[in-house]
Amino acid sequence: MQLLGKPWRRRPQQVSRILIAHHLLLGDTLMLTPLLAALRQCYPQAEILMLCPKAIAPLYQGRPYDVSVLPWHPADAKSLLPLWQAPGFDLAFVPGDNRYSWLALAAGARWIVAHGHDRPAWKNWPLDEVHDYPAHADSWHGMVAKLANKDFRDRYQSLDWPAPTVSHFKAPPQPYAVLHVGASSPLKFWPAERWLALADWLQRQGIVPCWSGGPGEEALVSAIDPTGRYVSLAGQLTLAAMWHLLQHARLLVCPDTGVAHLGRLVNVPTVVLFGPGSDVLCGAGDFWRDAPFRSVTIRDMPCRNQRVMFRREAAWIRRCGRSVSECTEPRCMSLIMLDPVYKACADLLASNSLLMQDSE
Repeated sequence: MQLLGKPWRRRPQQVSRILIAHHLLLGDTLMLTPLLAALRQCYPQAEILMLCPKAIAPLYQGRPYDVSVLPWHPADAKSLLPLWQAPGFDLAFVPGDNRYSWLALAAGARWIVAHGHDRPAWKNWPLDEVHDYPAHADSWHGMVAKLANKDFRDRYQSLDWPAPTVSHFKAPPQPYAVLHVGASSPLKFWPAERWLALADWLQRQGIVPCWSGGPGEEALVSAIDPTGRYVSLAGQLTLAAMWHLLQHARLLVCPDTGVAHLGRLVNVPTVVLFGPGSDVLCGAGDFWRDAPFRSVTIRDMPCRNQRVMFRREAAWIRRCGRSVSECTEPRCMSLIMLDPVYKACADLLASNSLLMQDSE
């Protein structure tokens, strides 16, 4: 019935409740941070509720931008009971997959905003306000923020995001660097011998290397460092504990994965290796322009030629979303050599040392 009434719907003039409906991976979820900031700027008194994958929700304990989260999973109908029991929403924003516009509609959203042209077309039917991808290059998190405010220009400040609480966490000896070797796809893996060479280089700089990886990625570390030369925390940390590990680190080096975006929230000096992904779409962008961040990539990789992000096309997009069955050799990662990584690490370590001296 709500869909039948769509032609008579009008954007609410008074906004007291806002819903953000998604079920994104860690990195994409954290890239919604500018959207949270833009909404809080536009609607300082509104109640904002964001649906969030269960594993990621603990990062939002401190209610950044005074946003509440509802942990949920599409296969767990009971996880949405609080949504059905709540009053409706004046506005809803659907970043990424527009299938969740139907969820926003069922939750009583009076006006639903998203990027259009998702496929198949039925995903877009509940939308009231459709935005196109821009004609010029932009970060994905910048595009999402502009769903709420096309003129949004604020920058991230780490004080806006209180650290989550964690128990029973012991950091490695100082000073240390976190080398997070895992990623969502094997096509983002860097060669094992280069990871070990980087760890040895950091050791020579007086920085203790610490291996990191997500659940099930312990074998990656074992393949890189079979003799256990350096300490490994792979598979041992919750996301909240990872936050604290990064918060006290001198440096983070990782592929283009969720931990890279967590590093920007924590404000740890971060070097990200971009292979199939785009450092334009997923780099620091305008919102994190003050972050101590370096990307290392092969700028003109011929096979990074797909122009699609979340099933929408834009002429300026250059990324690769191929599967391991389509690409058996990730040349984009194997062509990232050690020297540019050393240089990026050295630059950030030197800048961080100067900042630490200035604060003393």
